[in-house]
Amino acid sequence: MSVLKKLRNDYVIWHANRVKLPECTPGNIVRTKAVFSGKVQKVGFRLEIYCIARRMNLTGWVRNLQDGSVEAEFQGEASQIDFLVHCMRSLKRASVQKVTVADLPIKEEEESFVIAE
Repeated sequence: MSVLKKLRNDYVIWHANRVKLPECTPGNIVRTKAVFSGKVQKVGFRLEIYCIARRMNLTGWVRNLQDGSVEAEFQGEASQIDFLVHCMRSLKRASVQKVTVADLPIKEEEESFVIAE
């Protein structure tokens, strides 16, 4: 890993750990697919999603797409997922031009949040 990438990753992790998470009352568990388009690759976008999703105890995955966008599936409290999507949409070091969101069926067996390849 290059020195610059390590520095960026260290910053992303530091930043993600400083995000003030909302206090959510228990609600419906949902699964949502989100595709973020714009300048969202090579800025630590996936790592930021991963860190925040893990802190929120969401399950699912995140990955880069060939077209330069980032796709993720989140499963957890609806209000937490809404918060995370809003948080990523307003990330200063990225430039999210569009977010497409769709509801999906719950995956009961899923236990963690991962960065998929």
